[in-house]
Amino acid sequence: MSAVATGEPAPEVTERLESDLTVIPESGRTTDVRGQFWIWAGANIAPINWVLGALGVTMGLGLWETIAVLAVGNLIGMSLFGIFVVIGQRTGVTGMVLSRAIFGRRGAYVPAAVQAVVCMGWCAVNTWIVLDLVMALLGRIGIADPDSTAHGPRIVVGAVIMVIQVVIAWFGYRVIAAFERWTVPPTVAILVAMTAVAWFGLDVEWGYAGDAALTTGEHIAALSAVMTAIGIGWGITWFGYAGDYSRFVSTTVPARKLFVASALGQFIPVLWLGALGATLATLSSSADPGEIIVDAYGALAIPVLLLVVHGPLATNILNIYTCTVSTQALDIHINRRILNLVIGAVAMVGVVLFVLNGDFALMIDSWLVGIVGWVAPWAAVVLVHWFVIARREVDPEALLAPPGAGLLPTVRPTALVALGVGILFTWMFMYGMTPLLQGPVASALGGVDLSWLAGGIAAAGTYLALEAIRGRQLQK
Repeated sequence: MSAVATGEPAPEVTERLESDLTVIPESGRTTDVRGQFWIWAGANIAPINWVLGALGVTMGLGLWETIAVLAVGNLIGMSLFGIFVVIGQRTGVTGMVLSRAIFGRRGAYVPAAVQAVVCMGWCAVNTWIVLDLVMALLGRIGIADPDSTAHGPRIVVGAVIMVIQVVIAWFGYRVIAAFERWTVPPTVAILVAMTAVAWFGLDVEWGYAGDAALTTGEHIAALSAVMTAIGIGWGITWFGYAGDYSRFVSTTVPARKLFVASALGQFIPVLWLGALGATLATLSSSADPGEIIVDAYGALAIPVLLLVVHGPLATNILNIYTCTVSTQALDIHINRRILNLVIGAVAMVGVVLFVLNGDFALMIDSWLVGIVGWVAPWAAVVLVHWFVIARREVDPEALLAPPGAGLLPTVRPTALVALGVGILFTWMFMYGMTPLLQGPVASALGGVDLSWLAGGIAAAGTYLALEAIRGRQLQK
């Protein structure tokens, strides 16, 4: 190993390392954790977070009650996220490569394939979700007709955003980190102005107490829905991404320092935007981002437009990059940059389909609930293995060895069974907006959604039990 790098890794080093999956050596790492803060902050300064923040109020919860749920949920969710960031730093490999130690060399194809599909889906959703808002803001400055039902202009705007995302992700971690570092601070400045206008210049109903007609059961169900959508559930959705970027942080950086920088990078913007969305929702009965934001910020259309467009860019460059390395974890030996182009094209097809036929609230809720459905059990199994089975020690080089090398089990049935059990329990305790995602237990509880908790506990408990049984059998 060569000496630890300072600042950002050298361009030629990162480009060579990212041409295919590998363990990142110290020569390719950075001791500057500010990049981690800006990466995760940028990914979460996005319209979807103020839309989700508005959900609590639109579902009948009080303003301060909604903000409290966001704060507590994200404190827990982002703390768990920080653990996955540190694991990535310790091992130097991506999240889906690390999965090989838990699920087996080929068994890890299951989570890797799901993660790749999830990232492509998120890329399409995040691009599509801002199109109405962009069109509305362009209408305010006289460039477009926001009331037009024509699909063409929205598809063109979506294509422009997608091309920019693909270009940035093409260059990998170094450019992604630079993009976030230089674009997030001015975006935060715009967000400060937006917040000041909303909280001091508009008629926010600070004492909004919610819908008095809600029954106790409906109230609890609404609280659980917000917790799943943008509380603990939001932090959970990022677990599979964490190691893909923290693997570039030097192991000489204290784990606590990296943990705090990364967790706060997620926590601050999610809580901030969620609270902003909740306060704006007291002004409008609609959860549609175009109506909420354009109604409140018509006079600031241009700076708000910049913030809105930055949202999907900052988030989707991570989605595209993580999708490429997750695809490579399937032993698909295609250069990351070629995969980058393919993923962008597939995601753009999704954007077009969403534009032609999409129900905003239904699609977003179904997508988020579906993600928690697999990520929570996967994360539980990974954490049990890391802390209990492997005792924080894995051989990163063995994870990159060919399948035929025999350094890892081909499949670890205990982990895959635990993942399956966790997903089943997640569905049973899930209460989405479509009948398919309304599990029997959640329905019996009147719509209370504890999917992330039930799935995580079931997966962790099953894996511990099966590994204990397996250990006793091996001792005989």
